[in-house]
Amino acid sequence: METVTSSDGTPIAYERTGSGPPLVLVHATTSDHTRWELADVRPTLAQYFTVYAMDRRGYGESGDAERYSLEREFDDVVAVVDSIDEPVNLLGHSQGALCALGASLRTANLSTLILYEAPTPWGVVGPYLYAEDLLAEMEALIAAGDVEQALVLYLAEYVELKPEELESLREAPSWPDRVEMARIIPREERAPAEFEFDSTQFAEMTTPTLLLVGGESFEWADEAAKILADALPNSRVVTFEGQGHVAMNTVPGIFVDTVVSFVQESSGAVFDERADHR
Repeated sequence: METVTSSDGTPIAYERTGSGPPLVLVHATTSDHTRWELADVRPTLAQYFTVYAMDRRGYGESGDAERYSLEREFDDVVAVVDSIDEPVNLLGHSQGALCALGASLRTANLSTLILYEAPTPWGVVGPYLYAEDLLAEMEALIAAGDVEQALVLYLAEYVELKPEELESLREAPSWPDRVEMARIIPREERAPAEFEFDSTQFAEMTTPTLLLVGGESFEWADEAAKILADALPNSRVVTFEGQGHVAMNTVPGIFVDTVVSFVQESSGAVFDERADHR
């Protein structure tokens, strides 16, 4: 792992693999940079890109600070992006997509921006997503030392994973790490309410942007993507029909094809047919 220093002095770790145009990956809640290993997504992307898979603050090998804010997370992404000496393709998933969106206003080093179901704007997302009673119950479980049960509660009731999806996660080698990282879930789930989405901020943004949505995902996802598409002048929405919030796991070939095709079309990058990932 390599590190960069964020604006508040926090070390932010990332792992670099592959070759080609740079692609920074920003993971969601309850995971770290290794979440992209599922279904061989990162190894396949690394056949096209130089992949920088970062650990967000508080996760994996990145540091943390006593005070948390989304703005600091935005700066963490910027620190990784600006450490790269050529324009970057930036891909974020869920909470990581929100971090990537915020970072896009703070750096001039982007080639493309790819957001998979960023939990914003809050007026649309909040009524569906926010559940203070559940977060308080999680905090009580964590305080009592039952962190694993807090994570199970979050994934079953908040993320609404199906029983078989939850069982698959519990059987994965990364489960103990997910349990350990579950301690910071409540702060992250409250944070999007603090993000004031102002569409006028993006009026002059020319970065080609792809908004990804699962056709069977959360109720808020499609509407939120449409609002973002209206706000981001050079953007379009692509829906993974029949898929939910983690199409990179359920249809990895289609996911990779979509990313590669968008970058190729938007930036003029030329890729060899190096990967058979279907």
